[in-house]
Amino acid sequence: MDEENNRPQNRGVSRSFIFSIIFVGLILALVAYFVFSNLNTAKVISYQEFAQYLGQGKVNDVQLVEAQTVVTANGHYTLTDSQGKKVTTTFTTNIPREVCDQPLKWYIDLDGDGAREDIDASIYQMINEIEKGNDSKPEKEKFTVTVKNPYQVSWWDQWGPTIILVGVTALLFLFLFSRMSSTVNSSNRQAMDFNRSRARRVNTSKIKFDDVAGADEEKAEMQELVSYLKEPKKYTRLGAKLPKGVLLVGHPGCGKTLLAKAVAGEAGVPFFSISGSDFVEMFVGVGAGRVRDMFRIAKENAPCLIFIDEIDAVGRQRGAGLGGGNDEREQTLNQLLVEMDGFNDNSGIIVIAATNRDDVLDPALLRAGRFDRKITVNLPDRKGREAIFKVHSRNKQLDESVNFENISKRTVGFSGADIENIMNEAAILAIRAGREKITVDDIDEAIDRRVAGPAKSSRSLTKKEKEMIAYHESGHAIIGLRYPHSDKVQKITIIPRGNTGGHVRMTPEDDRFTSSKKELIARIVGLMGGRASEEVFCDDISNGASSDIEMATALARAMVCEWGMSSLGPIQYERDTGSVFLGRDYTSTQKNFSVETATKIDAEIRKIIDDAHAEAIRVIKENKADVELLAKTLIEHEQITGEEIDYLMEHRHLLRDEKVEAPVAEQAPEQKVEEPAPEVKTEEEK
Repeated sequence: MDEENNRPQNRGVSRSFIFSIIFVGLILALVAYFVFSNLNTAKVISYQEFAQYLGQGKVNDVQLVEAQTVVTANGHYTLTDSQGKKVTTTFTTNIPREVCDQPLKWYIDLDGDGAREDIDASIYQMINEIEKGNDSKPEKEKFTVTVKNPYQVSWWDQWGPTIILVGVTALLFLFLFSRMSSTVNSSNRQAMDFNRSRARRVNTSKIKFDDVAGADEEKAEMQELVSYLKEPKKYTRLGAKLPKGVLLVGHPGCGKTLLAKAVAGEAGVPFFSISGSDFVEMFVGVGAGRVRDMFRIAKENAPCLIFIDEIDAVGRQRGAGLGGGNDEREQTLNQLLVEMDGFNDNSGIIVIAATNRDDVLDPALLRAGRFDRKITVNLPDRKGREAIFKVHSRNKQLDESVNFENISKRTVGFSGADIENIMNEAAILAIRAGREKITVDDIDEAIDRRVAGPAKSSRSLTKKEKEMIAYHESGHAIIGLRYPHSDKVQKITIIPRGNTGGHVRMTPEDDRFTSSKKELIARIVGLMGGRASEEVFCDDISNGASSDIEMATALARAMVCEWGMSSLGPIQYERDTGSVFLGRDYTSTQKNFSVETATKIDAEIRKIIDDAHAEAIRVIKENKADVELLAKTLIEHEQITGEEIDYLMEHRHLLRDEKVEAPVAEQAPEQKVEEPAPEVKTEEEK
C-alpha cells in the first residue's frame, strides 16, 4: 500500500522535471535565435571589389537594399583558390548613392566566352546587363538580383518580439504556478497520507513450509489456515468458520515471522505485512485511521491475510502502568478490536500477529472471536535443531566430517535464528582460513563466538592468571564429569572471549522441559566448582566467579521463593510482575511474606549455596588428580572438546599428543633397517 501511495508523488515530480527541462530549452533557443540572427558574419568588401567580381561573373546573387544616401549590396561570390578549389564567400558592401548612377569603365564577360568587353556603365547598368545575359545560361548558373525596400516592415519584424516576450512571460508564470500547486498538492497528500495504512502487500514470497524446520506442530496449524483459504467449502460443509486471528508467541528468533512468510508463500492470496509500531504517530487519531484504512483495503482483496509483527507495541493493556495509558495507542487498539470483531463483517480476513510479550497484551485482544488461536512457537528440540542446521546449510559446501546430529547435541537452547547465524559465521571463518569447505572446527568456533563472543587473541595473560583460570574451569568441568545429575561437558577453553577469561560449555544430554530439584542442585554445585577449585589449588580466590555466584544465587532464590524447593514448603513468596511501564505494579517483584519469613528465606538461600559450595570442594578433593590433569592440559592446549575430555580421562593424555610422537618412534627403526640405502644412491649416481 505504501508503494501505491507513493506513485502519484513520483509521477508529479517527473512531470515537473520534464517541464523544467522544456522551459529552459525554449529560453536557450530564443536567446540563441536573437544572438545569431543579429550576428553579421559576412565579409565586408569595397564597392570596387564588388564591381570587379560582378564583372568577372563570380557573383552568384545580389540583394540590394536602397536607402537615401547609400545602397547596401549583400550576396555570395565564388573564387578559385591556389589548389583549384572553389570557395563561396558571403559578402556585404556599401555603395554610395552617387557612385551607383556614375558611369564607370569595367571589364564584363556578357556571353561567358572569356572575351574582354570594355563598357562604360554604372553598377546598376552592369547588374541589368548581367541579368539579361543570364537568360541563355542554365538555371543553376543564373545570376539572381533582389531589391529590398528598407522602409517596408514585415509583420514578423513588427510583432515578432512582442509575441515572443508575451509567450515567455506566460510560460514563466505557468511554470511558477505549477510548482506552487504541486507543492500544495504534495503537502495535502502528505497530510492525507497520515491516515493511510503502512501495510506492505507481498505478492510473491520465496519462503515455503519446506524452509521452516524444527516446528512441525506449528506448521501443521498454519497449513490448516492455508488449506482453509484455498478450499473454504471443505470446512463450511460442517459449519466451521474461518478463524479471525492467530497469535504467534515465542522466544525471539524461534521462527514466528518465518512462519508468517511461509503462509504468504503457500496461501496464494494477498498478504499484507505491517509492524505494530507503524500504527502510532505523534498525531492523535492517526493510528485508528490507519487501522480503518488497512481493513478497508483488506476487504477489497478478501480473502487475504494481514500479518502484524510485534503487536505488543500497540496491543498493551489499556489504562495501566506508571503514568496511566497512552491515548493515541489506546485509540488505535480500540479501533483494532472493533475491526476484528465488531458490527462490521470482516469475513475472509485472517489476522496473524507475532509477539514475545503476550503477558502485556490487553485481555480484550486475546478473547475468543478476535485472536481465536494462540500458537506457542517453542525453541527447537534436538531433532528440530538438526533439521534447521540442514536447512541453513543447503547452499554451503560442507566437509564430510560434519555431523549435524552431534552438533545439535551441543546447541541446546539455541533458536533458529542462532543456528542460521552460526552457519553463516562458520562459512565466513572457512573463507577467512582459505578453506574450500566448512569443517567441524569452523562450526564449533562459530558456536563459541555466538555464546561468548570472538576470541581476544590480543589479550595477554600472566602465567599466574593462566594457571588460576585453568584450575577454575577445570573445577567446573570435574563437577560435570563426576557429580550426578550434572549436565554433560561439551568443551573447556581458557581462550579469553568477551569479558571472560575462559568458559566451560555444559549442556543437558537430552532436551528438558522441566528440571528436578536434584538437577538444579547439581547446576548450583557446578557453578560453585570454579571458586572451590581456586580455593583448593591456588590458595586464593579471584573475581572470576562473579557471574557464577550471581547465577547460583538467582537459581537458589527461585527454588525457595517460586518453586517451593526448600524446607519452607511449596509456597510462592515472590512473583515477577515485569516492568511498571508495561502495565504492571510499581515494584518489579511482588513479595507476599513478612519480615520474619524474609529472614528464613535468606537463611534457606544461604544454606543451599553453602551446601553446594561444600559439595563442590568435596568432589574436587576426591578427584584432585583429574583436576590437575585437566588444568595442565588446558595450559598446554588452551581448549579441549568433549570427545578429547573422555579420551583424556581414560588414557591420561590426548590423542593429538600421540600423533605427534608416533612419527618419531617409526622413523628410528626405518633408518636402521635401510642401511644399504646410501649404496643404492651411489650406484644410481654412477
